Amino acid sequence: MKKRYLTTLLLFSALFSNAQKPKAVLNHIALYVTNLSKSTAFYQQIIGLDTIPEPFHDGKHTWFKVAEHSHLHLIQGATGPSPLTKNSHLCFSVASVEDMINKLKKAGIVYEDWAGKKGSITLRVDGIHQIYFQDPDGYWIEINDDSK
Repeated sequence: MKKRYLTTLLLFSALFSNAQKPKAVLNHIALYVTNLSKSTAFYQQIIGLDTIPEPFHDGKHTWFKVAEHSHLHLIQGATGPSPLTKNSHLCFSVASVEDMINKLKKAGIVYEDWAGKKGSITLRVDGIHQIYFQDPDGYWIEINDDSK
């Protein structure tokens, strides 16, 4: 009985100690932008992110909360857009891709599918709908309806 109790105790101890030590957790993504106020407005109004306090208070940074412990940092100072492809992109999941498309249309933002067809939606083999568009600095954004 003692041996069984000790074995069970060791097993639970191992399980719970591993659960408290994740391999890695996303902390933040930083984007170097040319116009901080324009990019801040884009991520607030189009993507719908909320700002959080940033420690620098120098007028060159905006921080957004993306998830419980993950942030997006915008940093003023880029002198021009970098050539970017869709292979490098940020992805946000939303409840309705159609609602996002309506928001993009109202803001005059062009979206496309993965292949580059304007005004089209990609339907992945797993049933997820996705669209792509660019932020004011040319960074690619994917929006999908993945609720997993």
